[in-house]
Amino acid sequence: MSAAGRVTFRGTDPVAAAAAAVCESTPTKCQARTRLYRDGTLVSEGFPVADISEYLEEDSTVVWLDLHDPDRADLAVLSEEFGLHPLAVEDAVHDHERTKLDRYQSHLFLTAYAVHLDAETGELATSELAAFITKRALITVRKDDGMDIGAVVSYWDGSPDLAKNGVGYLLHGLLDNIVDGYFATVQSLDELIESVEDQVFADNTRDHGAVQRHSFELRKSLVLLRRVVLPMREVVNAVLRRDLGIVDDAMMPYYQDVYDHVLRATEWTEGLRDLVTTILETHLTVQANRMNIITKKVTSWAAIVAVPTLVTGFYGMNVPYAGFGKPWGVGTAAVIMVAASACLYFVFKRKDWL
Repeated sequence: MSAAGRVTFRGTDPVAAAAAAVCESTPTKCQARTRLYRDGTLVSEGFPVADISEYLEEDSTVVWLDLHDPDRADLAVLSEEFGLHPLAVEDAVHDHERTKLDRYQSHLFLTAYAVHLDAETGELATSELAAFITKRALITVRKDDGMDIGAVVSYWDGSPDLAKNGVGYLLHGLLDNIVDGYFATVQSLDELIESVEDQVFADNTRDHGAVQRHSFELRKSLVLLRRVVLPMREVVNAVLRRDLGIVDDAMMPYYQDVYDHVLRATEWTEGLRDLVTTILETHLTVQANRMNIITKKVTSWAAIVAVPTLVTGFYGMNVPYAGFGKPWGVGTAAVIMVAASACLYFVFKRKDWL
């Protein structure tokens, strides 16, 4: 391999190294990133994909390959290079696969989702990721730009002492980044739900429809989040199996920490989903109570207005009555109307109907 085909990690400018981390000479048409670890040390990145098989002939090397939006032809090249199972390759091409970990004779196949929450609307977006896991190689397949693969690389660079643990170290950084995204998302959803709670019980709330729309959007986001978080628990649990040979004793505590985070994110998501349902029911109850109060007030004022109407209707008859045609008759009618209205007002006020 020529010197131009690789980028050495040590002694290079960080900006130039990041720019060169994307391979330009690959047997695939899609954008690719590569990394090479030898004896637990990062020695090269940005080298051609065609050189991977040469590196894997050395027992002390571990390779990471990242592909961005590959098509079937791109993955067919990798299938021949790494001996990937056709069913796994087909799942990597198709969209909307469920979160899972499949075991094949020569490798594992992982499907997972990174999540991103719009803090303004509460709408949740997912980004699908597929990964092929072999004894000494991790191949990630990203179908869009939704997942920040740079954050995963930063984690790897931040824990160089763990690189000696091989593929288990690379896979942990990937899973830990995804699960941390779940935690950040569910925390943001919790804050949004608290703001909706404040709107439900606010006396000056005008747009009740906005509360319902926001609550419904949050519930949709929580249902989608649960759909990707819940199966991740089984994925991490399966990776922890010793017969797979991916996680060694040194990495076991780190994976158990990821598993604990998945459990907490799952429980938090379940609790928030129930809370949003309760908020919707409470909102309807509060609206009904406010409507009852308004109805009582309107009815009370109608009763107060009805008494003067009755009196004026009675005194407006064209028949003789006490005070008919005399000034004191008008005064009597006025006194009756004011006294009866005041009496009704104080009675309704005492009963808290006004």
